[in-house]
Amino acid sequence: MKKVLYRHLFSKVLGLTLLLFPLSFYAQEEAEPATDTATEQSAEAVEGDPVKGKQLFNQNCAACHSLDRKMTGPALANVETRLAEDEGLDKEWIYAWIKNSPAVIASGDSYANKIYAEYNQAAMTPFPTLSNEDIDNILAYTAAPPKAAAQSTAATPAGGEGSGGSGSGISNEIILGALALVFGLLVVMLILVNKTLRRIAEANGVVIEKEKEKRLPIWKAFVQNQFLVLVSVIFLLLGSAYFAYGFFMQVGVDQGYAPVQPIHFSHKIHAGDNGVDCKYCHSSARVSKTSGIPSLNVCMNCHKSIYEYTGGPDGPSAEDLAAGYTNEFYTGEIKKLYKAVGWDEENQSYTGNAQPVEWVRIHNLPDFAYFNHSQHVSVAGVDCQTCHGPVEEMEIVEQHAPLTMGWCINCHRETNVKVQGNAYYEAIHEELSKKYGVEELTAAMMGGLECGKCHY
Repeated sequence: MKKVLYRHLFSKVLGLTLLLFPLSFYAQEEAEPATDTATEQSAEAVEGDPVKGKQLFNQNCAACHSLDRKMTGPALANVETRLAEDEGLDKEWIYAWIKNSPAVIASGDSYANKIYAEYNQAAMTPFPTLSNEDIDNILAYTAAPPKAAAQSTAATPAGGEGSGGSGSGISNEIILGALALVFGLLVVMLILVNKTLRRIAEANGVVIEKEKEKRLPIWKAFVQNQFLVLVSVIFLLLGSAYFAYGFFMQVGVDQGYAPVQPIHFSHKIHAGDNGVDCKYCHSSARVSKTSGIPSLNVCMNCHKSIYEYTGGPDGPSAEDLAAGYTNEFYTGEIKKLYKAVGWDEENQSYTGNAQPVEWVRIHNLPDFAYFNHSQHVSVAGVDCQTCHGPVEEMEIVEQHAPLTMGWCINCHRETNVKVQGNAYYEAIHEELSKKYGVEELTAAMMGGLECGKCHY
């Protein structure tokens, strides 16, 4: 009996499809010139150079603004048109706002104060160095063709023809429908031809053998497909870079770090229940760069007389008892203090046999970052809790803030400097208040964002 190798006819369908598919784009080519013309007309109507504006936007605005979403500041897409239509503000107002926003707010402008209140009362950084031409370029970059106009142009082309119609007036939907119908008919015809040929072959005694598909293992097929290999390698590289970046960005950021100390010291009891001032123990924070670790002699000022813990006014809480913080536990920590300082409790005298306590450091800034406690505590009047959190509620002290560069910069931008009654700021306050037209000055206005302030 004769054997004939039979190949499936569906492979021919693919070839016909590849020939017919480009025809589906024929009708769309006619509509493209109208869209391009509308875009060009909109671009000509905008003053300024959008290319230069993009560069200026990235240099000055991108840190706080995006074109299409709200960030630190509002979205700026088509901002000139929106301000003119919604608020009745002209370009002169935009010039004044960008160059000196605090002055516009101080003048009592209603919209300026509305924005100031909406964004956490943080005035935009003034840009007095930007010229009107620079601002025009930025506005040209932020301007976009009105969506309604674009849709109207697409819906009503010149000459009153149908939407997206070709020269013959046939719509895209009709052409695509006709192509789909032709494709469907071809598929049906090929199926019928296939069945007919099979019946004829079987009637003549011809054995039809289907070509056996040799299926490769998945991993071999993957290796032989260079495109999939390339895409997978790129994906793995990008994913690895993302996780590596995230890992390295956390190096040195120890927010939440709460080590166990050799002698347990409860800030909750001392600063919270007993109301001990932070600067009583950390006295050097008022006059020096560092806050300092209190010496054990400071502890002994009180603990010469306080040799056991009898509990707070309400006694230990259920949570403290569950964590093991009982009266006996705290009394045992006082005995550790006596041993470290060399205090003979029975004779009420020092033995001279002191032992250093190896405290575990919690807050640690990089060596290249300069921070002065006295400047913040004594001069600026910043509360300890601003950086260290509610220490008076902490049984075990932990690092409350991330202490990153961005966190410090945001504080400088948002915190007003206390200049009243401070002779150090009298002269500089008078000059800067005239320059910015405001009564309140932030640390950023006084150079708090300069690199040399913190890095030396």
